[in-house]
Amino acid sequence: MEMERILVQAVVETERFDLRPIRRSDTGLIELYGGDARVARMTTSIPHPLPPGMVEALVSRAMEDERDEDVWVIDGSKSGAADLMGLISLKRLDREQSEVSYWVAPPYWNTGLASDAVQALVEANPLLNKTMFASVFQDNPASARVLTHCGFEYLGDAESFSVARDATVATWTYSKKL
Repeated sequence: MEMERILVQAVVETERFDLRPIRRSDTGLIELYGGDARVARMTTSIPHPLPPGMVEALVSRAMEDERDEDVWVIDGSKSGAADLMGLISLKRLDREQSEVSYWVAPPYWNTGLASDAVQALVEANPLLNKTMFASVFQDNPASARVLTHCGFEYLGDAESFSVARDATVATWTYSKKL
């Protein structure tokens, strides 16, 4: 008999917010904020406008037992903020490494939320990584500051395709040894 491996996703608690696993009831706020062109254009994977069913598919993938990416909701309800202020994820790579991705809803821009969320995820290190990587578009220096503030070191320039922009965009790549 072979035992199935079920991945349990940890909740990461901070004073200001919790990073909690995604749930189906998050769909509406993910559509609202992720569907904002300003958010979509700073990601590689969010199209604009959002096609029907895209967010439901994201939520379903994030809830699967055999997923390759853990997605957390930045939930501020404990401090009187919204149930969903953004998303942050770790995509599993080989050799005990992951790639960090995140976006924050526009009402929470310039509040330190992204830095706090990335720092909380790094400190918790729920996947027991040896290294985390991240990349940001070069026209998003605020996101680059989030990474350097959290101790990520610049690795080099690259480029990634942005679905919302329908274009290849220059990126900066960072890493953090844990």
